[in-house]
Amino acid sequence: MKINRFSCLLASSAVMSLALTGCAGSGSGPQLPPASFVAMQEGPGEDYIIGPLDELTIFVWRNPELGAKVQVRPDGRITTPLITDMPAVGKTPKMLADDITLQLSQFIQDPLVSVIVNKFSGTYSQQVRVIGATGKPASLPYRANMTLLDAMIAVGGLSEYAAGNRAKLIRFDKESGKQKEFALRLGDLLRKGDSKANVMLMPGDVIIIPESQF
Repeated sequence: MKINRFSCLLASSAVMSLALTGCAGSGSGPQLPPASFVAMQEGPGEDYIIGPLDELTIFVWRNPELGAKVQVRPDGRITTPLITDMPAVGKTPKMLADDITLQLSQFIQDPLVSVIVNKFSGTYSQQVRVIGATGKPASLPYRANMTLLDAMIAVGGLSEYAAGNRAKLIRFDKESGKQKEFALRLGDLLRKGDSKANVMLMPGDVIIIPESQF
């Protein structure tokens, strides 16, 4: 009887050890639904919001001398012919074109203005940040249909000592006004090619990758 009890204790300990090992290797917390490696249909994203250091082309129909190629200053403003220090950050290209139209209407009749974003950085609230044990931590401009795999390729993947399956994603929930935390399985995604570990990203997401403790 003593031998049988001892054997049962050993078996129970082994089962618990395996369970703990499995838990340590995967992220905790709710997980996001998987995304395809290649989207079947590409859809438009939210209206782009102009950010600091974006490069813009301002075109004024029949009045090319009033147009310009400008870079949004760090203070969020631009200067074009006849217009000084106009706020640009936080507006869509259409909103900025309407504001420029209103200003130019003081000097010319019925101006037609268009704004094109040539190089974009986006506002901080639209950037995806990847920090921790990665090849090159970075803030990435969000683009429509961006996935976790896209972001990890952009930052050079995981570092040698990254605990990819303990990574997490922090996302601001507009409805509740609070941050939510989701578990990620970057190790399974990048080292095993598990498509179920790939998820869609949203503007403002923060991906945190810890280092392995051993």
